[in-house]
Amino acid sequence: MTELLTAVALVLVLEGLMPFISPARWREAFSRILAMSDGQIRFIGLISIVMGLLGLLWLR
Repeated sequence: MTELLTAVALVLVLEGLMPFISPARWREAFSRILAMSDGQIRFIGLISIVMGLLGLLWLR
């Protein structure tokens, strides 16, 4: 359980870096994402899941 909470905390830190470092670029990226279709967003989500799983397999 501790590992899961650590992973969630790390995700929050990583997610917060972009708006903290460059809010204008983050806003631009977010507006581009809003303009995408559901299929495109799902594809990006799928790629993120696969990359995360591959990273976990590589680290283990």
